Amino acid sequence: MKVKKETLLIIAAIVWFIAGFNILRIGLTSYVGYVNILNVFVSIIVFLAFWFMVFYKLTKKHTKRIRSYNENQFFLKFFDVKSFCIMAFMMSLGISIRAFSLMPNMCIAVFYTGLGSALSLTGILFGLNYYKLKRQ
Repeated sequence: MKVKKETLLIIAAIVWFIAGFNILRIGLTSYVGYVNILNVFVSIIVFLAFWFMVFYKLTKKHTKRIRSYNENQFFLKFFDVKSFCIMAFMMSLGISIRAFSLMPNMCIAVFYTGLGSALSLTGILFGLNYYKLKRQ
């Protein structure tokens, strides 16, 4: 199934936003009983670190790659192989941490809220990049 480059951007937007929303939901649900200034501050630091050091750069890199396509591409080419491997590792690690209770709920709340916010914003940015490409 081959799709236009615009469609790859909207697929990326949907995948990243859904992943981010689910992680953010887990974080916020775990936050019950742990809301305080320090924890919120740490969640913001986690968000900023992931956003500026990982996801903003990733969004720019993949958007540039997708925009360079002249022909329709396989629908999973919104990512490269390296990014699929990183996502699989992150998902496996996150599931393992919760399944085997490797971190206390407070840490999950603080970390997942920051990470989920960054992932959700990545989905939104891919959506904005889709919108910009459609307007051209």
